[in-house]
Amino acid sequence: MDVLKFGGSSVGNSENITKVMDILESYSKKGKVICVVSAIGGITDKLLNCGLLALNKNEDYITEFEAIKNIHFKILSELIQSGNEIAQDYLSSELNYLKNLLDGIFLINELTPKTSDKLVSFGELMSSFIITEALKTRGIDAVRKNSQELIVTNSMFTKADVNYLVTNKNIQDYFQESHRLTILPGFVSKSNIGEITTLGRGGSDFTASIIAAALRVKQLEIWTDVSGMYTANPKLVKQASPIEVLSYQEAMELSHFGAKVLFPPTIQPALDSEIPILIKNTLKPNDNGTLIKTQGNLGLRANVVSGISSVDNIALLTLQGNGMIGIPGFSKRLFEVLALEKINVIFITQASSEHSICFGISEYDAMLATTAVDEEFEYEISKRKIRPVTVEKDLSIVAVVGDNMKNHQGISGKMFSALGKNNINVRAIAQGASEKNISAVIFKKDVKKALNSLHETFFEVKTKQLNVFIAGVGNVGERLLSQIHQQSKFLKKELHINLRVIGISNSKKMVFDDDGIPLENWKELLSFGEPASLHSFLEKTTLLNKRNSIFIDITASESVSNMYAEYLKRSISVVACNKIACSSDYKNYQNLKDLAKKYNASFLFETNVGAGLPIIDTLNNLVASGDKITSIEAVLSGSLNFVFNNFNSSTKFHDVVKQAQAEGFTEPDPRIDLSGVDVARKILILARESGYEMNLDDIANKSFLTQANLKSDSVVDFYKTLIEDEKHFQDLFDSAQANDSQLKYVAQFNQGKANVALKEIPQGHPFYNLEGKDNIVMFYSQRYPEQPIIVKGAGAGAEVTASGLFADIIRVSNR
Repeated sequence: MDVLKFGGSSVGNSENITKVMDILESYSKKGKVICVVSAIGGITDKLLNCGLLALNKNEDYITEFEAIKNIHFKILSELIQSGNEIAQDYLSSELNYLKNLLDGIFLINELTPKTSDKLVSFGELMSSFIITEALKTRGIDAVRKNSQELIVTNSMFTKADVNYLVTNKNIQDYFQESHRLTILPGFVSKSNIGEITTLGRGGSDFTASIIAAALRVKQLEIWTDVSGMYTANPKLVKQASPIEVLSYQEAMELSHFGAKVLFPPTIQPALDSEIPILIKNTLKPNDNGTLIKTQGNLGLRANVVSGISSVDNIALLTLQGNGMIGIPGFSKRLFEVLALEKINVIFITQASSEHSICFGISEYDAMLATTAVDEEFEYEISKRKIRPVTVEKDLSIVAVVGDNMKNHQGISGKMFSALGKNNINVRAIAQGASEKNISAVIFKKDVKKALNSLHETFFEVKTKQLNVFIAGVGNVGERLLSQIHQQSKFLKKELHINLRVIGISNSKKMVFDDDGIPLENWKELLSFGEPASLHSFLEKTTLLNKRNSIFIDITASESVSNMYAEYLKRSISVVACNKIACSSDYKNYQNLKDLAKKYNASFLFETNVGAGLPIIDTLNNLVASGDKITSIEAVLSGSLNFVFNNFNSSTKFHDVVKQAQAEGFTEPDPRIDLSGVDVARKILILARESGYEMNLDDIANKSFLTQANLKSDSVVDFYKTLIEDEKHFQDLFDSAQANDSQLKYVAQFNQGKANVALKEIPQGHPFYNLEGKDNIVMFYSQRYPEQPIIVKGAGAGAEVTASGLFADIIRVSNR
C-alpha cells in the first residue's frame, strides 16, 4: 500500500491536478493507494483573510468569497467538462454553508479559534472532492474518505493534539477493506466530542504521516513543487541541488530552519515508526527526489555537511547583568515566562561567564517577550543587578546541518571563515552537543550572500564565483571585458572560477545585472543604462551584496581613487589600474593597505607599474621571503620607450608622440607620460612596496621638456609646442648619437632616494637594446647585490594592461 500526499502547489490549478491524477493512476495500477491532498494553492490564506475581513466588518469579505468560489468552479469545469451537475451541486452546497458562516462572523463580530478551524476546513474538503470526482471521470475506482472520521484530537483548536490510540484504530479498521484508490483531505480532524479541529501548520503532511505510521507502510511519499530537499534554498542559491538522502534528524534540523518542504511535526509519526519519507516533484515526477530515513541506513556520503538553511524575521533578545553571575534560577525564570506567553524560542546561547543569555524569537513576538521578561525581572532591574532586555531586529539565522559533522574537525572554522571573508557580521553562535547543527545569527540583508558563500564552501569546492564591478570601459576596459568573455569557459574548466561582470560604468552611464552582464552586447546595455555617479555605483554594488566582490578601477580619475577606502570597508576587493591612490600621500596609501587587511579584502595594483609585467608581484615575493631591496634601476614607461625608440633625425618628435597616443601607449593626456610624473609615480610605488616611506615630492624629476611644453594649457596646445620646439628634441637625439648611446627615460632608487630623468645609455648597458614599448626593472637586494633580478617585457598597451588586470583578478580568487 502506497501513501502519497500532494501539497497546495501540486493541486493549485487544473493543469497540476491533471499531473497528480496521472501519478495516481500510474500508482493505482500497481496496488492500493491512499492519497492525502491539501487545499488548492492559496485557498487557506484566502479563507483566513475572509474571516478577518468579516470580523472587522469589512464587506470586502464577500469579494474574497466570490474569488474562492470562482477558483473552485473554474477548476471543476476544466477537469470535468460534461456531466458534472452532481459535483456542481455539492460545491454549491459547501460554498453556501461557507457563505453563511462568514455572514455569521460578520453579524456577531466574533471569530473564535473553534470557528476559525471550521472556516479553513472547507479548503481541503472541497479540493479532495473535486479530485475524487475528476478521477472517476477517468474510470478510476476512487473514493473519498473524510479524514475527520478517522483522526480524533482534543479540543485545542487551530493546532489540535492527536489521540493516537483512537486514531490508529480508526485508520486500521477502515483500510482493512479499502478501495483501490482512496482520497483524503489533509489538515482536518475532529475532537473526541465531534467538533471540527485542524492539525496546524503543515497539517496535510501530518495527516499523511499519521496514516502511514498507523498502517506501517514501507514508505511515505510527499509530492510538492520541488525535487526534494535542497542543499540550500534554490530561490537564493542557484547552484543548490537536491539532496539524495537525509536522516530523520537532518531533515528535522533543516525543516526547523526554513526548509519549507517539510515541517517538523510531519516527520515525527514516521520517525517513531522508522518509515522512510520520499520527497518528490509533481511537475517533474521522474526526478529522484530526497529520501529521508534512519541514520544507520544512509551509507557513505561525500559531503560532511548535508544542507544549509535559514530562517528570517528573527529578533535577538539579550538579558545581561553582573547580578546573574553564579546565581541559579535566572534561566528557569526567563524561559518559564516565555512559555507562559506561548513564545517559541528558536535560538539560545549563553556565555560561560553567565553574564548574559541571548535568545532568538520571531520578530512578531519581540514586543510581547520584552514586556514579559522586563516585568518578570522588574525587581532585579530596579536594583541594577541586571539590565532591561535589549532587542535587535532585522536578523536571520543561517544553519549548517549534517550528521557527519560530528567529530569532524574544521567545519565551524570553514563556516565562519567563509562568512568573515565576505564581511558578514555574526551576532550570535550556537552549536548543540550533538554537533549536527551550527547556527549563526546574522543581519537579514546578508542572508543571500551568506547562503551562497557557505554553499560555495561546502558544496562547490571545484568552482569559486567572483563578482566584478568595473569603473572605466575605455580602451583598456574594453580589452579586459573581451578577455573575460573569451576566457570564461577556460576559467571554469581549468581554474574552477566562475567570473561574472555584475556592474559596468563609464563617466555617463552605468548598468548592473544580478546574474552577470552578457558580455557579447555590454556596449548596447550600457548605452541604455542609468545615469552614472561614483556614489550611486558604490551604493548599488553594496546593495547587491555579492560574495567575492571585486571593484576594478580602469580610470585615471582621482575621484574614483578616493572611493577605494569605502569599497575596502565593505570587504570588496580593489584592483587598480589607476596610479593615483598608490602614489598619493603616504598616509592614504598605508591606510588603504591597512583597510585591506582589516576587512579581509585584496588591494592589488600590479598594472600601476608595468602593465602586464609581474613587477610588483616579484618585488612582493622578495620582501615576503625576508630579502631587503637596496636599489632599483628601471625603464618604467613603455610609452616613453616607444617614443625614443622611434624618434630619430628623420622623424619629428611631435609625430612620434601622436603615434604613441594613437596606439594607446600613453595616457589620454600624454603630458602625464612625457613630464615624467607617470614614471615618478611608478618608482614611488616600488619604493613603498620595498618598505620605504616616501612621497611624490621626494622623487627628483629632471624633465627633458621645454618650459613651453610644461606650461601648455591643453593637450592641443601641448602638441603645438612640440612642433615649435622640434630643434630641442633633435639636439637631445644628436647628443646621444654623438656619444654612441640610446635615449632612455630611467627611474632610479637607491637607499631611500629616488629620481627620474632622460639619460644617454651607452652600449653594453642592459637598457641599451630595449626595444619598442618594453619595460625593464632591475632589483638589487641583500641576496642579489651584484647580479640583479631582471623583469623585462611589454610595458604599455591596452591589451597587456588588461591582461595585468586580469592576472590581479585571478590573484584575488586565490586569497
